[in-house]
Parts: sequence; structure tokens; C-alpha cells
Amino acid sequence: MPAKHVAATRFHRTYMPFATLGLRPEIVSAVTAKGYTEPSPIQAKAIPAILEGRDVLGGAQTGTGKTAAFSLPLLQRLSESEFKNKRPRALILAPTRELAAQVHQSILDYGKGVDLHSACFFGGVNINPQISKLRRGLDIIVATPGRLLDLCQRREANLGAIETLVLDEADRMLDMGFIHDIRKILKLLPHDRQNLFFSATYAKDVKKLADSILRNPVEVEVAPRNSTADQIAQEAYSIGQKNKREALSNLIKDGDWKQVLVFTRTKHGANRLAKQLDSDGITAAAIHGNKSQSARERALQDFKTNYIRVLVATDIAARGIDIIDLPHVVNFELPNIPEDYVHRIGRTGRAGKKGKAISLVCSEEEAYLVDIEKVLKREVPLFELSPRGKIGHQVQRIANPKKPKKTAVSRPPRQHPRPDSRHSGGSGKPSSRPSGKSSPRQAGKSSPRPAGRPGPRSADRADGSASAPRSPNRRNRSRPSRPR
Repeated sequence: MPAKHVAATRFHRTYMPFATLGLRPEIVSAVTAKGYTEPSPIQAKAIPAILEGRDVLGGAQTGTGKTAAFSLPLLQRLSESEFKNKRPRALILAPTRELAAQVHQSILDYGKGVDLHSACFFGGVNINPQISKLRRGLDIIVATPGRLLDLCQRREANLGAIETLVLDEADRMLDMGFIHDIRKILKLLPHDRQNLFFSATYAKDVKKLADSILRNPVEVEVAPRNSTADQIAQEAYSIGQKNKREALSNLIKDGDWKQVLVFTRTKHGANRLAKQLDSDGITAAAIHGNKSQSARERALQDFKTNYIRVLVATDIAARGIDIIDLPHVVNFELPNIPEDYVHRIGRTGRAGKKGKAISLVCSEEEAYLVDIEKVLKREVPLFELSPRGKIGHQVQRIANPKKPKKTAVSRPPRQHPRPDSRHSGGSGKPSSRPSGKSSPRQAGKSSPRPAGRPGPRSADRADGSASAPRSPNRRNRSRPSRPR
């Protein structure tokens, strides 16, 4: 066979335009207008199965195009059926506001040529405009679980006509504690429906949820589970916790990094690091669940337009950050859940682009790094790093490093046990004061919290629900006795 003919044959075998997947010309034109001409592997496998009405279990790394993998066939199936009673026919659940907004924007972009109505619902904003959209009638709802349940409890959202349910980033929804909300939503849906389940990582609880929802699904997995993209260069630097901030500033300045996404473990840590970097002359902003929606959108827009160089984020708030050319991701603190590492560095190296993921590791975090390597099934090279940002020799790894002890970041500080009500100060003498009353001096002070009693809720609920700490119950407060 001539060499020219062989090359042509190879081209036809590898090239597959969107039109060959059975999509309508209007949808193909919208995809082409976004600059995509050839489907990604997960799109090529998932789109035909979804068009046939099959349940799909999709596993793919972030940045591989799984949003288009379910949104394109979903738009086509809805455009071919009749819209009745103004009730929504498709429901897409996402864990965070940013991811929900990103998915809805893709629905709007790809659905320009079809007559469908969609809306995005999440917490942290006024609910009245969302109610108005529901009353006008919708085909597609993209929502976070908390706000959707709120609308259902107000009897404004009727999910009795849902034909297709999509769970996007299902693993993160479970990590955020949305499992109970998801089960409540499932009870409101018709039993006869199509289910699309997408997750970048697969822990035991994720698989258990998928088995309870899906019926004879088509498994679409384009990469090993819990894996990262090959185009992401990963390195870890060994440095003391107190020197991390100085080293990070020097790395950014000396390397002339223009756009850096930095992950911290807590919201307070994100605010503190952003202020410190700003004081070092590096423009930075923080994004997390305690920020208002407008502040989060403004920080994200400033980061995308290079108005700021560094965006400091928590794990949950970073979901939905989709920047194709993001060059650097830094783990200022390693996550204690290995799957979170996969999601973090998945913000770079998207759509086939190259990226670099750097982790700053103190001695207490080396055990976390070992757990991450077990999940990735590969070693992340660890180098010495000075506070001035100078990279040294590769570190000799300890075979089995000890797990770090729980700190104030992961649990409240240890409190002294409350003395027995029958004794005063543990001296063994009977107390002269009745146990049910407190003195005026004691009433002005806050009593120590028992070790087994949880503190105020500080969960980073990125959909805007229950993110503020609960106020203490006034009935339980001790009141000073009035002087007679």
C-alpha cells in the first residue's frame, strides 16, 4: 500500500467529527463555534449511549470534557420530545455554586440552536428570581442540592416530570455531606427515568450510591480511576510549615508565575495567605464558602483576566474553576483525603494543555503524601526547598512515616473536663452551691465545652446553605441570680 494512502487511512481511523455521533446539525454548529471539532474519548463513548436512553456511569479526570459528554445528548433528547405542563424534564445536580454556574453556561452555549429553557439555582442569593423562573416553566434545572430542596419544600419546584437525572462530581457531593439531601431528592423523582452518574474518583461510598441509582449502566471510563492527567508535571517540596509562605512568594517571583491557583485546608488559612501574599507585592484574593456570591464571582473573574496573579481557594470553592491555560497549581497544605489531591491538580492540564502541580510538604504531612502516591499508583518526587525558594537535592523518603497528630485545624482545642457537680474543683469536698444554679461571677464567663460535644458548624457548604455557625440557644444560658 502506498505511504500516502496509509497516512490517509490512519487519519480517517482517528478523526471522528461530532456529526458522526448522531447529534443534530444545530448542536454540532454550536459546538464548532466554541472551537471543538473532534470529541474527546469520554464524549465519543458516552454520547451514543445517552442518545439511546441508557444509564451511564462515567469516570474521567477533570478537564476531559465530561460536561459536554452529558449536556450535548441531553439537549438533543429534550428537543425531540414535547414540553408539557411547564415542569422541568431534566435535573443536573452539582456540589458547588461555581460548578453549577459553569455547567449551566455550557447548556446555554451548546443549546443556542434549540428551543429549550434552563436555569441555575444555588444558595447565597435571593430566591425570589429563581421562583419566578420556575413559574414561567423550564426544561432543564441545574442546581445545588441544598437550594433545590429549599425550592421543593416551598412547593415551587415540581420534580414529578424529570426524565433525566445527572449527578456531576458525585464524589464531592458525598464528601460535602449531601448524601441525605440527594436521597430526599431521589424520593421526589419518578422511578422511570434515565440516570447519568459522573465522578472523577471512586471511593466505596461513591460506588454504593451509584449501584443504588443506576440500572444496567454503560460504564464509560477513559482513564484509570483516581488518576491524574499525564500532561501534569507533579513535584513536592520539603519545607517547614512556618517557612511555606516565604518560599511560595519567592517561587512565584523568581519563576515569574503569572497565574497560580493555591489550595489551603481552611477558610481562615485562605484569607490569611491571600493577605500575606498581597503584602509581599503579589496580587492575590481568597475564595471560599464564607464569601458572598458576588465576592466569589469578582475574585474568579479577576483571576481569569489576570488582574490578580494568585487565587487562594479551599477544596470545595475551587470546584467549577475552569481555566484551560492555567499553568500552576500549588498545594500550600496537602489534603488529608487523597482523592482531593486528584481534584486539586485537575484544575491545570485541562483540555490537553500542559500544567504543573507543586506541593509544599512539611514533615507532619509526609504521611499524607504517601497515601496520595498509593492512590495515584506513582511516586511524586520530593525535593528540599529553602525559604528563599531555592530547590535542593531530592529527599530520601522514609518507608513508613507516622501519621500527623490531629491539630486545631481538624478538631477543636482540648478542653479541661467539667468537675463533678457533687464536688468543687475536684478537692473531694461537697459543694455548698446547688448544682442547678450558677453564681454571678460564673455567669459572666463561658463554661468550657465538653470534649464530646461538637462545636459550631463550620462546614464549607459551597451551595450557600448552613455555612454560618449556629447561634447559642438563649434558653440554655445561665443567668446570674438577682441580689436580694
